[in-house]
Amino acid sequence: MLAPLVPFSLRGVIWYQGENNSEDRLYLEKMTALISEWRDAFRNPNLPFYFVQLAAWEKSNLNPAGGGWGMIRDLQRQCLAISHTGMAVTIDIGDANDIHPKNKKDVGERLALWALQSEYGLEKLEVSGPLFQETSIEDGKIRVHFTHANGGLITGKKQGTQPVSRTPENNPKGFAIAGDDRKWCWADAVIDGETVLLSSAQVPHPKAVRYAYASNPEDANLYNKAGLPASPFRTDDW
Repeated sequence: MLAPLVPFSLRGVIWYQGENNSEDRLYLEKMTALISEWRDAFRNPNLPFYFVQLAAWEKSNLNPAGGGWGMIRDLQRQCLAISHTGMAVTIDIGDANDIHPKNKKDVGERLALWALQSEYGLEKLEVSGPLFQETSIEDGKIRVHFTHANGGLITGKKQGTQPVSRTPENNPKGFAIAGDDRKWCWADAVIDGETVLLSSAQVPHPKAVRYAYASNPEDANLYNKAGLPASPFRTDDW
């Protein structure tokens, strides 16, 4: 299907796919190969490739260990390590009953941010919600550091195509932590500037973090001040 287009030049690519690969642990490797092949075919080693992380779907999972589409979303996040790529997070605009959610307006606008900044020179635009960077351990707690958190983090709520509304609480939902025993527990989370500090009385020595790690983590509510949602992620390889 793509081959007939190869003689033409492209300014960039947008990609909205992943359901059939939801259990594919080689997703990162396959996407790396696909993007490389397309760049070779179109003779553009820096061909922009912007993709959509899978939106929320199915009933909410109350297990702190998560599962479902959590893994594929984390692998999609890791695809940002490929040069000249960008990702639109859509965890807050899905539909539990429809694998093809109707809100494409926000999807398009979030993809457009990447193109406007990288290809059209609007360098001051914020293109992404908070992305996991690293963790640090502090007296029985674990601190999560993010990129794309300039100016601090907030909790928010998204209704339809309306802009994200800021909520008054300072306690993000959807974080789980585990120690060496690999038993996941919901974490008490507090925003501290551009980081989130996590703890649980059941996990005195936390080692790993998961956020929004389920097919439909409907309680996930972490945003940056640009109103863009944090990407689901995990720090473990269990």
